[in-house]
Amino acid sequence: MEVKETKAENLLREFDVEVPADEIEQNVIGKLQEISSSVTMPGFRPGKVPMTILRKKYGEHVIEEVLQQTVSTATTKVISENDLRPAMQPKIDMTEYSQGDDLKFSLSIELMPEVDLGALSNIELERMVFKVEDKEVDQALERLADAYRSTKPAGADHEAQNGDVVVIDFVGKVGGEEFPGGKAEGYSLELGTGSFVPGFEDQLVGAKAGDAREVKIAFPEDYPAENLAGQDAVFDVTVKEVQEKAAPEVNDELAKKLGKENVEQLQGGIREEQQKQYQEISKMRLKRALLDELENAYDLKLPPRLLEVEFESIWGDFEKQREQNPDQFKDDEKDDETRKEELREIANRRVKLGLIMAEVGRQNKIELTQEEINRAVSAQASRYPGREKEIMEQYRNSPEALQAVTAPIYEDKVVDFILALAKVNEKEVSLEELMADPDEGGDAKPAKAKAKKKAAKKKAPAKKKAAKKKK
Repeated sequence: MEVKETKAENLLREFDVEVPADEIEQNVIGKLQEISSSVTMPGFRPGKVPMTILRKKYGEHVIEEVLQQTVSTATTKVISENDLRPAMQPKIDMTEYSQGDDLKFSLSIELMPEVDLGALSNIELERMVFKVEDKEVDQALERLADAYRSTKPAGADHEAQNGDVVVIDFVGKVGGEEFPGGKAEGYSLELGTGSFVPGFEDQLVGAKAGDAREVKIAFPEDYPAENLAGQDAVFDVTVKEVQEKAAPEVNDELAKKLGKENVEQLQGGIREEQQKQYQEISKMRLKRALLDELENAYDLKLPPRLLEVEFESIWGDFEKQREQNPDQFKDDEKDDETRKEELREIANRRVKLGLIMAEVGRQNKIELTQEEINRAVSAQASRYPGREKEIMEQYRNSPEALQAVTAPIYEDKVVDFILALAKVNEKEVSLEELMADPDEGGDAKPAKAKAKKKAAKKKAPAKKKAAKKKK
């Protein structure tokens, strides 16, 4: 095999590869001999079928298989012998091949950039800490008590209001004709919930037990039942009873309904659950701050083809979403060029952070255990009841699919590794600060602004320490 390097520019390396015809022929003969040992043909004993007959029947398929194997083997050899670290699958361009000729093809390989990680322990971050307050627990208890309130019949003169439950009989008509599904008896409807067609509940406010009302509504244009969408309808409604909700009570009886022994135990459970939720949000904010820090700390050359593949994936997802949900974008004033520019920035960030995280993982030998991989696959398979075994088998047979499902888990593992080395200071914050959008201004933007300020002073975490020594 002859290999000639034709380009070595930035992160791109290109090679022309030539494999002699006699080597390919030897591999074809070897493959045909393998077939000969198992193939049966009338008039020939196993293993005794002449090579000419085998070549005539299986030659085309065998040559195709041999060429694929040869290209794959040669590519691996070129990468290994030149000590290359591809950022993605090499691009292979084959010239036209004729049987009996040498095999010629070209390789285009985009390389991983060199990343001087420096000392990750010099990264400084803030972990936002919010301690659940008594009022948060009390408000949650009140919401639970309100949801479990009982009802009782209202007085004969009581006029129904939002929050009351009316027990009604109704018959709906479109164009004077009843329509399927528009009739019910003894239906309990809580006013103010918006569970019926818009306008229906409003026209029952003020009704008393025994009242008969004519409710006129217009079905929305996007109503699921096509025969009713956009149609005007009239409902003949009889109010059989009006029920009031009892005052909400926070007591041991409520706690027992929710599986707790008493109110104190219910309060403790609510506090613990809320604290877990806020800790998870804090963890997400800390990860975001770390990624912002990493993005601004390193100056990398990014592989152009890898960037383009990532952008095309993001743009494809956006176009699919726009096609499926046109109403979300009907007031969008951005043209496609502006949108593409924004999405290219996202692609750049993803690729850059992906390369940094991959390098941290490589240099520190961070790998997913088989148990972690199995858990990830099982979690995905559990989303398809009855097909778990089939889905798990699909992941086992598809490296790309397995990579997609395990990549977020690997990223979190690398993030946890970096955070264990970094200087992470805790800062107590209000609930508003914790829940604020990190891209908005003010005190709720702890990571990105600080990271950009630091970026001008350093290119990698290690440089910060070096600068201090010079002073």
